[in-house]
Amino acid sequence: MNCFRSPPSNSWVYPTVILCLYGFFSMFRPSESFLIPFLSEPSKNLTTTEIANEVLPVWTYSYLAILPPVFVLTDYLRYKPVIVLYVVAFAVSYLFLLFGRGVVLMQVAEFFFGIVSATEIAYFAYIYSMVSPEHYQKVSSYCRSVTLVAYTAGSVLAQLLVSLANVPYSYLFFISLACASVAFFFSLFLPMPKKSMFFHTKSDREACQKPLEQGTVLEEAQNHKRAHPELFANSRNPGDRELSNPAQEKTALRHFVHWLQDLKECYSSKHLVYWSLWWAFATAGYNQVLNYVQVLWEHKAPSQDASIYNGAVEAAATFGGALASFSVGYVKVSWDLLGELGLAVFSAVIAGALFLMNYTLSIWVCYAGYLLVKSSYSFLITIAVFQIAVNLSLERYALVFGIDTFISLVIQTIITVIVVDQRGLNLSITTQFLVYGSYFAVIAGVFLMRSIYILYSAKCQKEVQSLAATQSLNETHPQEPRDVSTKF
Repeated sequence: MNCFRSPPSNSWVYPTVILCLYGFFSMFRPSESFLIPFLSEPSKNLTTTEIANEVLPVWTYSYLAILPPVFVLTDYLRYKPVIVLYVVAFAVSYLFLLFGRGVVLMQVAEFFFGIVSATEIAYFAYIYSMVSPEHYQKVSSYCRSVTLVAYTAGSVLAQLLVSLANVPYSYLFFISLACASVAFFFSLFLPMPKKSMFFHTKSDREACQKPLEQGTVLEEAQNHKRAHPELFANSRNPGDRELSNPAQEKTALRHFVHWLQDLKECYSSKHLVYWSLWWAFATAGYNQVLNYVQVLWEHKAPSQDASIYNGAVEAAATFGGALASFSVGYVKVSWDLLGELGLAVFSAVIAGALFLMNYTLSIWVCYAGYLLVKSSYSFLITIAVFQIAVNLSLERYALVFGIDTFISLVIQTIITVIVVDQRGLNLSITTQFLVYGSYFAVIAGVFLMRSIYILYSAKCQKEVQSLAATQSLNETHPQEPRDVSTKF
């Protein structure tokens, strides 16, 4: 008996198409590549220091504060209302950016953009409540690909409009706002899910489903390429598993207890712990780089005095990151043995690129360093997702990445408070990137020591096994005693 009642074979098409259209227009943001040049214009009355140390940190704080309640509300409201909130918050943020002036209103805009980042989880979670598991891989590919295409296309359009048509930066924000309005229109046509993670679960028999094949999980893991892979991971359905006691499905507290039990079991693996630690720490540092790299570019080549190519660089970096992630599927190595050495080497590459971006006087070298950082991170995060996913069931996969996401945000908030915030060290943008480079250098050093230990342990274990095999062979086939008398 099939305990999972699959929807009709074509029932996944309509919500997927609508969600992809929504995703395209919500991620088509030509303004994003030129945010800092826009805020640096005289009409906004902001200095680069105010932008870096007072305005941008608000996004990190609001994101961290809003993510936990939004995660619960997303489930309780069954996704669609939060999807609508996502695009509404996006529109409000851009209205403040367009018509606001001064530090306070720009901080309000960043607060609403924090809501955008936190509610983005609903986009990736929605489709899995609407389709059966056999369609997960297909809809994952569609929904993820359309956002990458939209972001790249928006960056290219922005660069063309700025470089060839010489349009004001504000026009890019009006285009983004118009696209947000179109996304809002499509969000109204999304069907309302009938079930969710734990507030709206079905009965035991209906909720029971087969886990995805391991190969499907791994294939999905390799499709996660952006700065935010962790949001997609939260979209899995831990409440849909078969429970031994049906009453447990009716109480959120019981589910929370099960989550804690799963976490204890998952993180009992040292291999998983170290990969998760790299994922959380590296993502925190990478998000800091993404958040402040335009401030560094503005410092190296002020937009008021020179032509800038932020849009072209973002498009190229996104494409390079996609290629790097795709290449992971064709790399044939023993990840258990050499995986952490790879983390060390490429973390060192990221550290070197950040140091180069800090010390160079050429904006083109700075651009090249950013391409290297984004490609290296995309390559490593795909490996990390792959390694964490390989030994986990579908539900645990969701849970681990949810925790890793939150830990990453906490680390990023601590970095922001200490390094960036005016109440902390209030460092200049160049010094910030020196700190970020040192941060990744420490990560590289830690995992280099780990990899040396793993390689040495593997060598010793191989020698012990070889010795044991030799002894076993000798015991099975003892040598005949030599007749020394024949020598004489």
